[in-house]
Amino acid sequence: MSIKNLIKRKVSSEQIFMISVLLVNGGNYVYNLVLARILGPSKFSDIAVLITFLLTLSFIAMTFQLVTAKFSMLFSVQNFRIFVSLMYRNAIIIGVLLGLLIMIFSKELQALFNTSAAAMFVVFGIGVPLYFIMSINRGIFQGKKEFKHLSITYLTEMLSRLLVTFGFIFLFDLKAAAIIAFGIIISFGFGMLPFRYKVFRIAIKNKLQGVYRSQIKHFFLLTAFYELTQIIINNSDVLLVKHYFEPYNAGLYASLALIGRVVYFVAWMFVMLLLPKVIELKKEGQRTHGVLFKYMGYITFLSCIIVLSCFLFPETIVHLLFGERYLEISPLLWKYALATSLFAVSNIFAYYYLSLDKYIPVMISGFFGMLQFFLIIWFHETLEQVVQIQILSMFVLLVVQILFYWKLRKFDYNM
Repeated sequence: MSIKNLIKRKVSSEQIFMISVLLVNGGNYVYNLVLARILGPSKFSDIAVLITFLLTLSFIAMTFQLVTAKFSMLFSVQNFRIFVSLMYRNAIIIGVLLGLLIMIFSKELQALFNTSAAAMFVVFGIGVPLYFIMSINRGIFQGKKEFKHLSITYLTEMLSRLLVTFGFIFLFDLKAAAIIAFGIIISFGFGMLPFRYKVFRIAIKNKLQGVYRSQIKHFFLLTAFYELTQIIINNSDVLLVKHYFEPYNAGLYASLALIGRVVYFVAWMFVMLLLPKVIELKKEGQRTHGVLFKYMGYITFLSCIIVLSCFLFPETIVHLLFGERYLEISPLLWKYALATSLFAVSNIFAYYYLSLDKYIPVMISGFFGMLQFFLIIWFHETLEQVVQIQILSMFVLLVVQILFYWKLRKFDYNM
């Protein structure tokens, strides 16, 4: 048996995707770490706003991706082509409108987030339509369970971002935030490779049946609401800290958030595998709770390792990753990792129920996301207080999600 055939038998497409996600997250970490070391806390706070701004907009992009993934599995060939064309058209329209708004209000965004220049928002606005188109393409691969192609899209995006950004910095000594933004939008173009589905048309001749349009609209709105709550929970703290604190402290907090969110990025990998698997089992009339426990176990185990490491070796981790200039943030490292871990586990419950068309956990998550947001607005005397608020909010959210799950299991043993 050849080595190639042996690899095909031993390594599944899901495992290839998991490996690629680890590589992508590693590459993105290198990207952020190098920028933090080169720029220092104050200048890095601008880049952190730009990256967090990208993650904030990703709630719309991820909504397009999840909706595309779900209905790509359910539609026949003819309806699938109509559906894909509809999704691409809407993604382009919304992307252009949002991009224009960001460009028009770039000065206001600069003032709101205390950044050094407005140009980075102008450049970023140009790339928003590409970002949404890229998400539709990924949703198709995810729904069709073509994880090898999905892996390539993430890898090409990450690698191109690294090469373009560091090329500008090291070859031409260009360190402006607008240059970093340019590297990001270039990576969106590479992130669309491979772009296999070229059958979509902007002008759609045929229409989906009313019942299908209603299902898509319903799922899209609820998914958008849930993704928005995830963004509020996972990214609003960085933006609020940037607004309320001076650039130096905001840069320190950005480095803290970058390290602490390792758990969330690892959990995201399992969410990408969870959704199509649960939908497939439900379609076949099989029980789905085993998949939930499987991925929740993975995330809980990894979370415990990360939190414990941050508790035992905070200064070593911060020094190795960011350098001496960031050491004063090390006492908060394990606390932030704990808050993120609580959120990551509760997030698995919400995505599981979203796959099953059960939306109460989405509403629960939304409530606690907004609660955390307003609590930080009301209580932000110190960076430690901001972190403590997140631990409290996410702990209560997880407890409520667990209680809801056990209550629902009593009435539905087929889950």
